[in-house]
Amino acid sequence: MSDRPQLVGASANPDKVVEIAAILDGVVDLLPRPADVPDVVEDADTLEGNARLKAVAICEATGLPAVADDTGLEVDALDGAPGVYAARYAGEGCSYADNRSKLLSELAGVADRRARFRTCVLVRWPDGRELAVDGVCEGTITEAEHGARGFGYDSVFRPDEGGGRTFAEMTDAEKNAISHRGRAFRNLLMALA
Repeated sequence: MSDRPQLVGASANPDKVVEIAAILDGVVDLLPRPADVPDVVEDADTLEGNARLKAVAICEATGLPAVADDTGLEVDALDGAPGVYAARYAGEGCSYADNRSKLLSELAGVADRRARFRTCVLVRWPDGRELAVDGVCEGTITEAEHGARGFGYDSVFRPDEGGGRTFAEMTDAEKNAISHRGRAFRNLLMALA
């Protein structure tokens, strides 16, 4: 048994779990979300609110500290949309490709393509204590998809610090070094230290 802190991951998204586990590797033991815990309805109007809903549900189901995150994509030309609704931008049950297609369609002919990813990470302990931190990555939305790696909006988001590449054109380590999620979880590690 490790002396590292243990947190139960609240995310039901396997792509996010892989990223989170890589970022926390060696510092925090990320325990898997129990398969018998039903999906949590994420109906809060803020990233922190959605992260809290997930963390509380998993903490209550397991009796262990739980960590959850929620991410939004804020596009300046769309007045901050899709924001907290990024995962279901094209509608309930939509795919990553559906979301990217809708975003590129909405931005067709738009010159100002500034955007940012924002992630809120929240830990909930069984005694009710909470710790919330954020991470932000500034960038632009490309006019077409580039790269085959990653998930979500990775092939259309070009971070300012990415050397002209989208997240989908980077290795996992390169992406995690500058991404919103990487920054949020590193902020969490600093706050837990």
